[in-house]
Amino acid sequence: MTNRPNILVVCGRNKKRSRTAEHIFKNDDRFNIRSAGLSPKSDRKISENDLDWADLVFVMETGQRAKIWGLYRHLELPKIEILNIADDYEFMNEELVEMLTDGINDTLKIVYKL
Repeated sequence: MTNRPNILVVCGRNKKRSRTAEHIFKNDDRFNIRSAGLSPKSDRKISENDLDWADLVFVMETGQRAKIWGLYRHLELPKIEILNIADDYEFMNEELVEMLTDGINDTLKIVYKL
């Protein structure tokens, strides 16, 4: 597959959950990955460019998808999948890594047959 999909992973402040996802998948040949946060205090705040770049967006919580829809309703948004992972984990926590790996891989199998 030459056209690798662009995957954007979003959480609250881009410190733990989305950064962990970017870290564990950054060398995956199946897709490109980037992470961002929704809070103004994010290490890397989500932007219109991120959403234009992304073919698929993962958020951790339902409210985060609603926030993206509200903030960027003027854009043609990519599909947004909810992973349902609470903000209870530190960066690279073993359980968090497992949930992110399973959730992202399961969705990619369905959406892109990857």
